[in-house]
Amino acid sequence: MSKHIGFLEDTKVIQKSQLSILSHVRGKEEEKEKEEEEEESGRILSDAGRRGAACGPVALQPPPQLRLDPIVEITCPETPSAKQPPRTNQNDNMLIDLVRDSVLQCFCHSCKAPLGVVAGQRRNNAPFKKPSGKGKPRTKQPKKVKFITTEIRCQEKSKGGLCYEVILAEPTVPKRAPSPPQPSPTQQTAIEDKLKAAEERRLSIEAHKLAALAAKLSKIEEASRKKDELSAAFIAATRESLDAKMNNTEEKREAHIAELKNKLKDHLESVEKTRLSLEQQTEEVRCAVEEKLKTAAAQRDENIKRMLDRLKEHEEQVARVRQGMSERVQQLESQIQGKLEQARERRESIEREQKEKLRNHNTVKIAKMRQMAARELLMKKCEFDKRVSTAEMNRQREIQRRVQAIRRHHVISFPHAFLTAVAPLQTICRTIYTNRCLR
Repeated sequence: MSKHIGFLEDTKVIQKSQLSILSHVRGKEEEKEKEEEEEESGRILSDAGRRGAACGPVALQPPPQLRLDPIVEITCPETPSAKQPPRTNQNDNMLIDLVRDSVLQCFCHSCKAPLGVVAGQRRNNAPFKKPSGKGKPRTKQPKKVKFITTEIRCQEKSKGGLCYEVILAEPTVPKRAPSPPQPSPTQQTAIEDKLKAAEERRLSIEAHKLAALAAKLSKIEEASRKKDELSAAFIAATRESLDAKMNNTEEKREAHIAELKNKLKDHLESVEKTRLSLEQQTEEVRCAVEEKLKTAAAQRDENIKRMLDRLKEHEEQVARVRQGMSERVQQLESQIQGKLEQARERRESIEREQKEKLRNHNTVKIAKMRQMAARELLMKKCEFDKRVSTAEMNRQREIQRRVQAIRRHHVISFPHAFLTAVAPLQTICRTIYTNRCLR
């Protein structure tokens, strides 16, 4: 408890120092406000005197002084029991911190303002504005600041802790300042004299200003006259130079146009000449082309007639050759047919003779004769085959030679007709040869 009592004494000392500082600041602020009020009243009086004597004396009411009663009381009742267990240093430190924070700041949530505002310091230091002249002059009243007194009550409800109650008190209404005394008649006469002197000074200043303005206007008129003269001279000179340039350009333009006309005339004459020459040349070329086309058409007709005559002669020649070849083929077929019949008859007679001879001999002789006959038959067959092959080769050679001769002298279509005529002879020869081989 001794520690708590010492802490409470420290807080009381701190509170007393804060109160002394606040009172000192309040005195300075009151002095500043009085000085500002005197300056404002002097300004308002001077403005009123300038506006005229019709405006009577103005009674100024200074703004009400701000009043602040920051009473903070911290009471800690004695504990009912003296026999209490000792507390830890941690709890003591926590309590000390809490009490210090609560003392060094305002407990009101709506008024957490700095010290200057609490002491009544003026926030707006804007320059003083003159009254508008309508109605009575007005002074700039300071803003009303609501200050709330607080009361802190401390009570120990449990072991090792404190309970604080913050009670917000109603704000105190500031007292209205007394009205200033009425000015004396001597002050009124002095003010009127000052106003007259100020009016005279104003009239003299206005006269000086009017004289300076007249001098400036005369200078401006002289400068404008000189400027007009210079501009007129410049306009005349530029007009003369522009007229000369326009005349020169007009002459040059006319000369250029005449030259262009001459050039265009020469060009048109040359173009006309070239056009006439080209038309003549095209007419000559057209006539030559028409003559060439006529001659070409006549030559084409003659060539077509010649080709038709040649084709007719060729067809007649082909018909004659085809008829001759058909007769020749028939002759060859008849000759070959006769030779084949003779060969068949000769073979049959030889076979009959051999059969008769074989019947007359005995079996051994018959066998020998058969062998000999078989050998002879084979030899004859071989010889016959050779002869047939040679005859076939000779026939083919003869046919090719004749076909080549016919192609050389007559037409190309002959071999087809010849082969078509010789084809049955070939088939007959093949059948005869196969029959002999089978026998």
